[in-house]
Amino acid sequence: MSSQQQTTSPPAQPQPSAPTQKKMCCCCPETKKARDECIIFKGEEGCAELIEAHKACLRKEGFDIK
Repeated sequence: MSSQQQTTSPPAQPQPSAPTQKKMCCCCPETKKARDECIIFKGEEGCAELIEAHKACLRKEGFDIK
């Protein structure tokens, strides 16, 4: 008998430690939809709270939003 073990699948390769690149357009769909609908009907001036909520969500996802 051989001292080497035979395996049917290769060992799992470690993934890179860098975070996956998310697209800003695809993150936070709930806050984005609410923000967009509000802006359409009320304009930006009437939607500051929803705009800030969407920015906060994007920050949590790792985007640098001013």
